[in-house]
Amino acid sequence: MFTTENWKDYELLDTSDGERLERWGRYILIRPDPQIIWRNVACHPAWKRADGIYRRSETGGGRWVKNNLPESWNISYGKLRFVLRPMGFKHTGLFPEQAANWDWFSDLIRRANRPVKVLNLFAYTGGATVAAAAAGASVVHVDAAKGMVAQAKENASLSGLSEAPIRYIVDDCKKFVEREIRRGNRYDGIIMDPPSYGRGPSGEIWKLEENINGLIALAASVLSDNPLFFLINSYTTGLSPLTMRYLLELNVRSRFGGRIESEELALRVAQTGAYLPCGASTRWFRV
Repeated sequence: MFTTENWKDYELLDTSDGERLERWGRYILIRPDPQIIWRNVACHPAWKRADGIYRRSETGGGRWVKNNLPESWNISYGKLRFVLRPMGFKHTGLFPEQAANWDWFSDLIRRANRPVKVLNLFAYTGGATVAAAAAGASVVHVDAAKGMVAQAKENASLSGLSEAPIRYIVDDCKKFVEREIRRGNRYDGIIMDPPSYGRGPSGEIWKLEENINGLIALAASVLSDNPLFFLINSYTTGLSPLTMRYLLELNVRSRFGGRIESEELALRVAQTGAYLPCGASTRWFRV
């Protein structure tokens, strides 16, 4: 599994009854998690003093019960800084398990000893964008949600990267890559974090399992002649790490050689020492 022990401002304190107990900087949050099927094992004392609790609604969605929670606050991961904003659908604006991937590709970028150009698709609030830029890469950050791109710019500024070579694009990722192919633009690293399900601007339905092979093939078309890495994340339960590995075997390794690693992402639970699954990542890279 892929995990990191380098967080200081984030901690998964305990898990029970379909919920996570987490520390984000100085604040304690309780959020639902469908992977947590074990019950009646909540032990950590912080369950009784949460600053914010996300409560699901019987009609769909949910809301935050904010006991002592501000509208936003900042946390750090090493030299990287991020703004957190509790939002709908239980999100905070950051996926802490992704730090394992930030560490991985940042090391590749630093050791490349050459200019590295990275394309970050479905880039959300820019955790990966900030990490890649801090490691020395130039980054093109693409997401269809204008608000998420604005928060990515904020995260870059907090991390001292407001002048870094980052292009922020509000666009449909597939359409953007198609235009990059026509323009002849190429990238040394690709990061993809596509949603499991969604709707496009014209109401078209997106299902990861039906679209992911074509999307990987399309993105692989903009890899440079000497690419460094290709990373894809999946939060879709039905797509195993081996399935994602096979797709990169077909679309990337068959062309460039190299090596593929595919594992579950996980966070260590402080109370038990066990690990909570948080999706999966598949990594192709040069040996």
